[in-house]
Amino acid sequence: MVDASHSPPRLSRIWQHADRVWLTFSAVLLGVLVFTPQDFLDTVSFTGGALLHTGVFILFAATAVAYIKASGAETLLAQAFTGSTARMVVMGALAGGLSPFCSCEVIPFIAALLAVGAPLAAVMAFWLASPLMDPAMFLITASALGVPFAIAKTASAIGIGLLGGFGVMLFSQSAIFADPLRAQPAVGGCCGASKPFSGTPVWKFWQEPARRTSFWETFRNNGMFLLKWLALAYLLEALMVRHIPAELIAGWLGGNGVQPVLLGALVGGPAYLNGYAAVPLISGMLEQGMSPGAAMSFVLAGGVSCIPAAVAVWALVKPRVFAGYLGFAFVGSVLAGLIWMQIA
Repeated sequence: MVDASHSPPRLSRIWQHADRVWLTFSAVLLGVLVFTPQDFLDTVSFTGGALLHTGVFILFAATAVAYIKASGAETLLAQAFTGSTARMVVMGALAGGLSPFCSCEVIPFIAALLAVGAPLAAVMAFWLASPLMDPAMFLITASALGVPFAIAKTASAIGIGLLGGFGVMLFSQSAIFADPLRAQPAVGGCCGASKPFSGTPVWKFWQEPARRTSFWETFRNNGMFLLKWLALAYLLEALMVRHIPAELIAGWLGGNGVQPVLLGALVGGPAYLNGYAAVPLISGMLEQGMSPGAAMSFVLAGGVSCIPAAVAVWALVKPRVFAGYLGFAFVGSVLAGLIWMQIA
Protein backbone atom coordinates (compact mmCIF):
# COMPACT_ATOMS: atom_id res chain seq x y z
CA MET A 1 0.00 0.00 0.00
CA VAL A 2 1.39 3.41 -1.00
CA ASP A 3 1.35 6.16 1.59
CA ALA A 4 0.13 9.24 -0.23
CA SER A 5 -0.26 11.35 2.89
CA HIS A 6 2.74 13.47 2.00
CA SER A 7 1.96 13.80 -1.71
CA PRO A 8 0.37 17.06 -2.75
CA PRO A 9 -3.05 16.76 -4.36
CA ARG A 10 -3.07 16.44 -8.11
CA LEU A 11 -4.74 19.82 -8.64
CA SER A 12 -2.16 21.47 -6.40
CA ARG A 13 0.68 19.95 -8.45
CA ILE A 14 -0.94 21.15 -11.66
CA TRP A 15 -1.28 24.68 -10.26
CA GLN A 16 2.34 24.71 -9.12
CA HIS A 17 3.81 23.64 -12.45
CA ALA A 18 1.36 24.89 -15.07
CA ASP A 19 1.58 28.27 -16.73
CA ARG A 20 -0.76 30.67 -14.92
CA VAL A 21 -1.68 32.57 -18.09
CA TRP A 22 -2.74 29.45 -19.99
CA LEU A 23 -4.62 28.21 -16.92
CA THR A 24 -6.48 31.51 -16.71
CA PHE A 25 -7.22 31.38 -20.43
CA SER A 26 -8.61 27.85 -20.10
CA ALA A 27 -10.65 28.77 -17.02
CA VAL A 28 -12.22 31.79 -18.71
CA LEU A 29 -13.02 29.79 -21.83
CA LEU A 30 -14.55 27.03 -19.71
CA GLY A 31 -16.61 29.62 -17.88
CA VAL A 32 -17.97 30.90 -21.19
CA LEU A 33 -18.88 27.35 -22.21
CA VAL A 34 -20.66 26.67 -18.90
CA PHE A 35 -22.44 29.97 -18.23
CA THR A 36 -23.03 31.39 -21.72
CA PRO A 37 -22.74 28.45 -24.13
CA GLN A 38 -24.50 30.43 -26.83
CA ASP A 39 -21.49 32.78 -26.94
CA PHE A 40 -18.80 30.10 -26.99
CA LEU A 41 -18.29 29.72 -30.74
CA ASP A 42 -18.36 33.47 -31.35
CA THR A 43 -15.84 34.00 -28.56
CA VAL A 44 -13.47 31.34 -29.91
CA SER A 45 -13.86 32.71 -33.44
CA PHE A 46 -13.10 36.27 -32.33
CA THR A 47 -10.04 35.20 -30.32
CA GLY A 48 -8.67 32.93 -33.04
CA GLY A 49 -9.22 35.49 -35.79
CA ALA A 50 -7.47 38.21 -33.81
CA LEU A 51 -4.49 35.93 -33.13
CA LEU A 52 -4.23 35.00 -36.81
CA HIS A 53 -4.28 38.69 -37.74
CA THR A 54 -1.50 39.42 -35.24
CA GLY A 55 0.48 36.25 -35.98
CA VAL A 56 2.86 37.82 -38.48
CA PHE A 57 3.69 40.58 -36.01
CA ILE A 58 4.33 38.05 -33.24
CA LEU A 59 6.65 36.09 -35.54
CA PHE A 60 8.58 39.15 -36.67
CA ALA A 61 8.84 40.58 -33.16
CA ALA A 62 10.13 37.33 -31.67
CA THR A 63 12.68 36.99 -34.47
CA ALA A 64 13.94 40.57 -34.07
CA VAL A 65 14.40 40.27 -30.31
CA ALA A 66 16.12 36.89 -30.70
CA TYR A 67 18.55 38.37 -33.25
CA ILE A 68 19.42 41.26 -30.95
CA LYS A 69 20.03 38.87 -28.06
CA ALA A 70 22.05 36.34 -30.03
CA SER A 71 24.24 38.95 -31.72
CA GLY A 72 24.98 40.68 -28.43
CA ALA A 73 23.66 44.02 -29.69
CA GLU A 74 22.22 44.63 -26.24
CA THR A 75 25.77 45.39 -25.01
CA LEU A 76 25.54 48.68 -26.93
CA LEU A 77 23.15 49.82 -24.20
CA ALA A 78 26.07 50.62 -21.90
CA GLN A 79 27.23 53.33 -24.30
CA ALA A 80 24.17 55.39 -23.37
CA PHE A 81 25.57 55.96 -19.89
CA THR A 82 28.72 57.90 -20.73
CA GLY A 83 29.52 61.62 -20.88
CA SER A 84 27.71 64.47 -19.14
CA THR A 85 24.63 63.88 -17.02
CA ALA A 86 22.39 65.72 -19.49
CA ARG A 87 23.67 63.55 -22.34
CA MET A 88 23.13 60.42 -20.27
CA VAL A 89 19.53 61.46 -19.54
CA VAL A 90 18.79 61.91 -23.24
CA MET A 91 20.51 58.68 -24.24
CA GLY A 92 18.93 56.81 -21.32
CA ALA A 93 15.43 57.89 -22.40
CA LEU A 94 16.14 56.93 -26.02
CA ALA A 95 17.66 53.59 -25.03
CA GLY A 96 14.76 52.82 -22.70
CA GLY A 97 12.11 53.68 -25.26
CA LEU A 98 13.74 51.78 -28.12
CA SER A 99 15.52 48.84 -26.50
CA PRO A 100 13.95 45.34 -26.54
CA PHE A 101 14.23 44.63 -22.81
CA CYS A 102 11.59 44.41 -20.10
CA SER A 103 12.26 46.11 -16.77
CA CYS A 104 13.12 42.83 -15.08
CA GLU A 105 15.87 42.02 -17.56
CA VAL A 106 17.73 45.24 -16.89
CA ILE A 107 17.68 45.05 -13.08
CA PRO A 108 21.23 43.62 -12.80
CA PHE A 109 22.48 46.13 -15.37
CA ILE A 110 20.90 49.09 -13.59
CA ALA A 111 22.06 47.84 -10.18
CA ALA A 112 25.63 47.77 -11.43
CA LEU A 113 25.33 51.28 -12.89
CA LEU A 114 23.96 52.69 -9.64
CA ALA A 115 26.60 50.84 -7.62
CA VAL A 116 29.45 52.41 -9.61
CA GLY A 117 27.95 55.89 -9.32
CA ALA A 118 25.94 56.43 -12.50
CA PRO A 119 23.66 59.45 -12.05
CA LEU A 120 20.19 58.60 -10.79
CA ALA A 121 18.81 61.06 -13.36
CA ALA A 122 20.03 58.93 -16.27
CA VAL A 123 18.83 55.72 -14.64
CA MET A 124 15.42 57.26 -13.97
CA ALA A 125 15.10 58.30 -17.62
CA PHE A 126 15.87 54.75 -18.73
CA TRP A 127 13.62 53.17 -16.12
CA LEU A 128 10.59 55.25 -17.03
CA ALA A 129 10.89 54.72 -20.77
CA SER A 130 11.91 51.04 -20.71
CA PRO A 131 8.58 49.33 -19.85
CA LEU A 132 6.56 51.54 -22.19
CA MET A 133 7.87 50.60 -25.60
CA ASP A 134 10.15 48.16 -27.39
CA PRO A 135 10.29 46.88 -30.99
CA ALA A 136 7.93 43.97 -30.33
CA MET A 137 5.41 46.15 -28.51
CA PHE A 138 5.58 48.73 -31.31
CA LEU A 139 4.59 46.11 -33.87
CA ILE A 140 1.75 44.72 -31.74
CA THR A 141 0.48 48.24 -30.98
CA ALA A 142 0.66 49.31 -34.62
CA SER A 143 -1.24 46.22 -35.77
CA ALA A 144 -4.13 46.78 -33.34
CA LEU A 145 -4.25 50.52 -32.71
CA GLY A 146 -2.58 51.92 -35.81
CA VAL A 147 0.88 53.20 -36.66
CA PRO A 148 0.15 56.79 -35.51
CA PHE A 149 -0.80 55.58 -32.02
CA ALA A 150 2.33 53.40 -31.86
CA ILE A 151 4.55 56.31 -32.92
CA ALA A 152 2.85 58.63 -30.43
CA LYS A 153 3.32 56.10 -27.63
CA THR A 154 7.00 55.73 -28.51
CA ALA A 155 7.47 59.50 -28.47
CA SER A 156 5.58 59.68 -25.17
CA ALA A 157 7.76 56.97 -23.64
CA ILE A 158 10.88 58.92 -24.51
CA GLY A 159 9.24 62.15 -23.34
CA ILE A 160 8.32 60.66 -19.95
CA GLY A 161 11.88 59.40 -19.62
CA LEU A 162 13.21 62.90 -20.32
CA LEU A 163 10.71 64.41 -17.86
CA GLY A 164 11.85 62.07 -15.09
CA GLY A 165 15.54 62.32 -15.91
CA PHE A 166 15.72 66.10 -16.03
CA GLY A 167 13.33 66.31 -13.07
CA VAL A 168 15.74 64.27 -10.99
CA MET A 169 18.61 66.46 -12.22
CA LEU A 170 16.73 69.56 -11.09
CA PHE A 171 16.00 68.14 -7.64
CA SER A 172 19.10 66.00 -7.27
CA GLN A 173 20.13 67.75 -4.05
CA SER A 174 16.72 67.38 -2.43
CA ALA A 175 15.94 64.90 0.33
CA ILE A 176 13.84 62.81 -2.09
CA PHE A 177 16.64 61.80 -4.42
CA ALA A 178 19.68 61.94 -2.13
CA ASP A 179 21.19 58.54 -1.23
CA PRO A 180 18.71 56.63 -3.40
CA LEU A 181 19.90 53.02 -3.09
CA ARG A 182 18.65 50.46 -0.61
CA ALA A 183 21.27 49.03 1.73
CA GLN A 184 21.25 45.63 -0.01
CA PRO A 185 19.41 45.99 -3.30
CA ALA A 186 17.99 42.88 -4.87
CA VAL A 187 19.29 42.25 -8.36
CA GLY A 188 17.38 39.17 -9.43
CA GLY A 189 15.17 39.28 -12.50
CA CYS A 190 11.72 37.90 -13.11
CA CYS A 191 11.95 37.20 -16.80
CA GLY A 192 14.27 34.25 -16.71
CA ALA A 193 16.66 36.12 -18.97
CA SER A 194 19.97 34.53 -19.78
CA LYS A 195 23.21 36.35 -19.16
CA PRO A 196 23.87 38.67 -22.10
CA PHE A 197 26.91 38.30 -24.29
CA SER A 198 29.66 40.79 -23.54
CA GLY A 199 32.05 42.68 -25.78
CA THR A 200 31.52 43.68 -29.41
CA PRO A 201 28.32 42.49 -31.09
CA VAL A 202 28.66 39.57 -33.50
CA TRP A 203 26.15 40.31 -36.25
CA LYS A 204 26.68 36.93 -37.98
CA PHE A 205 25.73 35.11 -34.79
CA TRP A 206 24.90 31.83 -36.56
CA GLN A 207 28.61 31.07 -36.89
CA GLU A 208 28.85 30.36 -33.16
CA PRO A 209 26.93 27.44 -31.56
CA ALA A 210 26.31 29.26 -28.26
CA ARG A 211 24.77 32.21 -30.05
CA ARG A 212 22.61 29.97 -32.24
CA THR A 213 21.33 28.32 -29.06
CA SER A 214 20.64 31.74 -27.55
CA PHE A 215 18.71 32.76 -30.68
CA TRP A 216 16.37 29.77 -30.62
CA GLU A 217 15.82 29.93 -26.85
CA THR A 218 15.01 33.64 -27.01
CA PHE A 219 12.79 33.15 -30.08
CA ARG A 220 10.84 30.38 -28.38
CA ASN A 221 10.50 32.17 -25.03
CA ASN A 222 9.44 35.51 -26.49
CA GLY A 223 7.14 33.90 -29.06
CA MET A 224 5.31 31.90 -26.38
CA PHE A 225 5.21 34.94 -24.09
CA LEU A 226 3.53 37.05 -26.75
CA LEU A 227 1.21 34.26 -27.85
CA LYS A 228 -0.15 33.43 -24.40
CA TRP A 229 -0.69 37.01 -23.27
CA LEU A 230 -2.31 38.08 -26.52
CA ALA A 231 -4.53 34.99 -26.51
CA LEU A 232 -5.77 35.90 -23.03
CA ALA A 233 -6.15 39.56 -23.95
CA TYR A 234 -8.16 38.84 -27.11
CA LEU A 235 -10.38 36.46 -25.14
CA LEU A 236 -11.04 39.16 -22.53
CA GLU A 237 -11.63 41.70 -25.29
CA ALA A 238 -14.26 39.42 -26.83
CA LEU A 239 -16.06 39.17 -23.48
CA MET A 240 -15.73 42.88 -22.77
CA VAL A 241 -17.16 43.93 -26.12
CA ARG A 242 -20.07 41.52 -25.70
CA HIS A 243 -20.95 42.06 -22.04
CA ILE A 244 -19.83 45.55 -20.95
CA PRO A 245 -22.24 48.26 -22.16
CA ALA A 246 -20.55 50.75 -24.46
CA GLU A 247 -22.41 53.53 -22.65
CA LEU A 248 -20.58 52.66 -19.43
CA ILE A 249 -17.11 53.06 -20.92
CA ALA A 250 -18.12 56.10 -22.95
CA GLY A 251 -19.60 57.71 -19.85
CA TRP A 252 -16.48 57.26 -17.74
CA LEU A 253 -13.64 57.43 -20.25
CA GLY A 254 -15.22 59.19 -23.22
CA GLY A 255 -15.32 62.83 -24.16
CA ASN A 256 -12.65 65.44 -24.77
CA GLY A 257 -12.10 66.93 -21.33
CA VAL A 258 -9.34 66.43 -18.78
CA GLN A 259 -11.41 64.01 -16.66
CA PRO A 260 -11.19 60.95 -18.97
CA VAL A 261 -7.43 61.42 -19.30
CA LEU A 262 -7.00 61.61 -15.52
CA LEU A 263 -9.23 58.57 -15.03
CA GLY A 264 -7.32 56.68 -17.70
CA ALA A 265 -4.06 57.30 -15.87
CA LEU A 266 -5.54 56.41 -12.48
CA VAL A 267 -7.22 53.23 -13.71
CA GLY A 268 -4.26 52.20 -15.83
CA GLY A 269 -2.14 50.95 -12.94
CA PRO A 270 -4.46 48.48 -11.18
CA ALA A 271 -6.22 47.39 -14.39
CA TYR A 272 -3.03 46.70 -16.36
CA LEU A 273 -1.89 43.18 -17.33
CA ASN A 274 1.19 44.01 -19.37
CA GLY A 275 2.04 46.14 -22.38
CA TYR A 276 1.09 43.46 -24.88
CA ALA A 277 -2.13 42.30 -23.27
CA ALA A 278 -3.30 45.88 -22.80
CA VAL A 279 -3.34 46.58 -26.54
CA PRO A 280 -6.39 44.44 -27.47
CA LEU A 281 -8.26 45.67 -24.40
CA ILE A 282 -7.62 49.29 -25.36
CA SER A 283 -8.77 48.48 -28.90
CA GLY A 284 -12.04 47.14 -27.54
CA MET A 285 -12.59 50.12 -25.24
CA LEU A 286 -11.88 52.58 -28.06
CA GLU A 287 -14.59 50.87 -30.09
CA GLN A 288 -16.97 51.33 -27.16
CA GLY A 289 -16.34 55.05 -26.74
CA MET A 290 -13.09 55.49 -24.81
CA SER A 291 -11.42 58.77 -25.77
CA PRO A 292 -8.00 58.64 -27.51
CA GLY A 293 -6.44 60.71 -24.73
CA ALA A 294 -7.69 58.34 -22.04
CA ALA A 295 -6.35 55.39 -24.04
CA MET A 296 -2.90 56.96 -24.23
CA SER A 297 -2.76 57.87 -20.53
CA PHE A 298 -4.01 54.37 -19.64
CA VAL A 299 -1.27 52.50 -21.52
CA LEU A 300 1.46 54.85 -20.32
CA ALA A 301 0.55 55.02 -16.63
CA GLY A 302 -0.26 51.33 -16.57
CA GLY A 303 3.01 50.37 -18.26
CA VAL A 304 5.13 52.16 -15.70
CA SER A 305 3.17 51.09 -12.62
CA CYS A 306 2.41 47.48 -13.57
CA ILE A 307 3.92 44.94 -11.19
CA PRO A 308 7.01 43.85 -13.19
CA ALA A 309 8.07 47.41 -13.95
CA ALA A 310 7.35 48.69 -10.44
CA VAL A 311 9.12 45.79 -8.73
CA ALA A 312 12.21 46.46 -10.84
CA VAL A 313 12.46 49.93 -9.31
CA TRP A 314 11.28 49.02 -5.81
CA ALA A 315 13.95 46.31 -5.59
CA LEU A 316 16.80 48.79 -5.90
CA VAL A 317 15.83 52.19 -4.52
CA LYS A 318 14.31 53.61 -1.38
CA PRO A 319 10.54 54.25 -1.14
CA ARG A 320 10.86 58.02 -1.58
CA VAL A 321 12.66 57.54 -4.90
CA PHE A 322 10.04 55.00 -5.92
CA ALA A 323 7.34 57.58 -5.13
CA GLY A 324 9.15 60.04 -7.37
CA TYR A 325 9.22 57.43 -10.14
CA LEU A 326 5.43 56.98 -9.92
CA GLY A 327 4.89 60.74 -9.74
CA PHE A 328 6.86 61.44 -12.90
CA ALA A 329 5.03 58.60 -14.65
CA PHE A 330 1.58 59.91 -13.69
CA VAL A 331 2.30 63.51 -14.69
CA GLY A 332 3.92 62.46 -17.95
CA SER A 333 1.06 60.10 -18.80
CA VAL A 334 -1.58 62.78 -18.25
CA LEU A 335 0.37 65.32 -20.33
CA ALA A 336 0.83 62.79 -23.14
CA GLY A 337 -2.87 61.91 -23.03
CA LEU A 338 -3.90 65.56 -23.28
CA ILE A 339 -1.55 66.16 -26.19
CA TRP A 340 -2.69 63.04 -28.03
CA MET A 341 -6.31 64.04 -27.53
CA GLN A 342 -5.64 67.24 -29.49
CA ILE A 343 -3.74 65.43 -32.26
CA ALA A 344 -5.88 62.33 -32.79
